[in-house]
Amino acid sequence: MKMTIPQRIARGLVYALLLIVFCGPFWGILATAFTKNTVQPGQLVLWPSNPTFDHFIYAWSEVKIWIYLFNSLFVVAIATVLQTFVSALAAYALARKKFRGAAIVSLAIISTMMLPDEVIAIPLYLILHAELPLLHTSIYNTYAAMILPVVGWAFSVFLLTEFMKAIPRDLEDAARVDGANELQIFWRVVLPLVRPALGTATIFGFLMIWDQYLLPLIAVDDRNLYTLPVILRSLRVDEVLQQNIFIAVTVVATVPCIVVYLLLQKQFNRGLMSGAVKG
Repeated sequence: MKMTIPQRIARGLVYALLLIVFCGPFWGILATAFTKNTVQPGQLVLWPSNPTFDHFIYAWSEVKIWIYLFNSLFVVAIATVLQTFVSALAAYALARKKFRGAAIVSLAIISTMMLPDEVIAIPLYLILHAELPLLHTSIYNTYAAMILPVVGWAFSVFLLTEFMKAIPRDLEDAARVDGANELQIFWRVVLPLVRPALGTATIFGFLMIWDQYLLPLIAVDDRNLYTLPVILRSLRVDEVLQQNIFIAVTVVATVPCIVVYLLLQKQFNRGLMSGAVKG
C-alpha cells in the first residue's frame, strides 16, 4: 500500500525525533570535544566553534590517556575471551549433561546476578590481597586482579545455556556415531549452532568489563595500571582540567565500544531475533 504525503511526513518526523533523542547527546559530546573555546560544566554545545584537535592532543600527550586506554583494552580483550569461553563450557555442562544437583548449580549461578558489586567489594578485596600458596605473593596490583574476577559471569552462562538447550540431541548422537569425543562435539557441533548467542554474550561481556569501575579501584593502587573508567572519575573532580579535555577523553573511551558493536552487530541481531522467535 502506497503511503500518502501526510503519512510520509509523520514518519519522517518520528524518525527525526528518534534521531535527536538517541544521537543528540553523543553529538553534543563530540561538539564539546572539538570546540576550541573553553566550555563550562553544564553548558550545551550544538556546534563546535573553531574546531580543533588540541584537546585530544593534550589528553594524549599530557594526560597520557594512551596508558589507561591500553590498560582497558588489554584487560577487556583477555577477560572477554576467557569469560566467553568459560561461560560456553559451563553452559554446555548445564544444558547438555544430566547430573545430580544441576538445578541447584544453575540457581546458585543465577543468584549471583542479584548481588550488587558493593556487597562483594570487601570479600573480593581480601581475596585479592591473600597470599597465594607456593608463590608467597598476591595478585593485587596486577592485571590478573582485574581479569580473573570477571571471567565467570552468570548472564553469559544463563544466555548460552538457554540457546544450547534448544539444540536437538540427535546431532550429538550422530557425532558420537562418527567417533567424535566430547570436546569435538562441543567445538564443532554445539558452538557453531550458538554463534549468534556467542556474539550477544561477547558484546554484553565486553561492555560489562569495559565499564568496570569498582573492581579496578580495589584491585590496583598503581596509577599506571588504572583503566579508563577510574581515570575518568579522577579527571571529573580535577578543578584545573578544562571541561573540553575531559569530554575528549570521554569520546576516546566510547570509541572501542562502538567498534566492537559494529563488528559483532550481525551476530548480536541474530541472537536477539533467535531469542524472540524461540520465546
